[in-house]
Amino acid sequence: MSNTILEYVWLGANNELRSKTKVVSGEVSQVAEMPLWSFDGSSTEQAPGNHSDCILKPVKAYPNPFHVMTVNDYYLVMCEVVDDEHNKRALIQNDSKTYWFGFEQEYFIYHNGRPLGWPKSSDAMPQGPYYCGVGAENVAGRTFVDEHMQACLHAGIRITGTNAEVALGQWEYQVFGTGQKGAGDDLWMSRYILERLGEQFGFVINFEPKPIEGDWNGSGMHTNFSTDAMRTNSSMGHFMDILSKLNNKHDEHIAVYGKDNDKRLTGLHETQSIDKFTYGEGDRGASIRIPVETVDNHYKSGYLEDRRPASNANPYEITKVIIDTIT
Repeated sequence: MSNTILEYVWLGANNELRSKTKVVSGEVSQVAEMPLWSFDGSSTEQAPGNHSDCILKPVKAYPNPFHVMTVNDYYLVMCEVVDDEHNKRALIQNDSKTYWFGFEQEYFIYHNGRPLGWPKSSDAMPQGPYYCGVGAENVAGRTFVDEHMQACLHAGIRITGTNAEVALGQWEYQVFGTGQKGAGDDLWMSRYILERLGEQFGFVINFEPKPIEGDWNGSGMHTNFSTDAMRTNSSMGHFMDILSKLNNKHDEHIAVYGKDNDKRLTGLHETQSIDKFTYGEGDRGASIRIPVETVDNHYKSGYLEDRRPASNANPYEITKVIIDTIT
């Protein structure tokens, strides 16, 4: 009898990724068939030592890209921690698939304590040639980035693109997902695959919003979003109403848009100040960018880009606060 190997993935108390592997006899491919499983919550700051059992509940399964062409079936399994106060996914009530999200996940690749490709004892040359750059002097880590893209696609995650970012060793990939929970699941699993692949290369993935001080862009997770009403027979008035609602709830959004985001949202380096809310057509220095596609469609159909979320933000919290605000 063949086995099914399930790699359970969950979030610890500080939004750090955790995982462990369960071997199940026989063929198991549906989430409903995957068993609950306990772990020591006292070691992840999710339970006290005298009552330490926490329960993992599978919520979405992905083909495991690290085990291809094997006798056994392998799956990566996104899990919720049952009755955990840190479980932001469980707070989402309305998970309509008509809510679309496109995350632009930025990150730095670190190697031996430095951004990949940087000199050992000095900064890289100023930013300018690195964004979507080509050539060994302008790009570091492309093979790694390409392998991550392929691994995510194998897992069924809808990666829609990748590009080198404005600093050497900084990259971005884009993930499209539907539903507040489903989009968050896919983004978290894409991060897990990124970290796991980093183990193989000896790379550390840095999601800090401003890992390098000075005249360098930080790392964000711009979030593109739309509802069915925004995509179908919409109007400028409808979009302006959404923008007004976002303005009114600005502080609530900032509160869940990532730790140390104030170091990134300074009003410089393609950001708006953290204490201001602005929007503009094609404006990458605004809180909300109105994309050219929306403008060209005369606001009858389109989407908006929220440029405030930091690279380390929890996508479950992002999708929830956006939909709670605009619907």
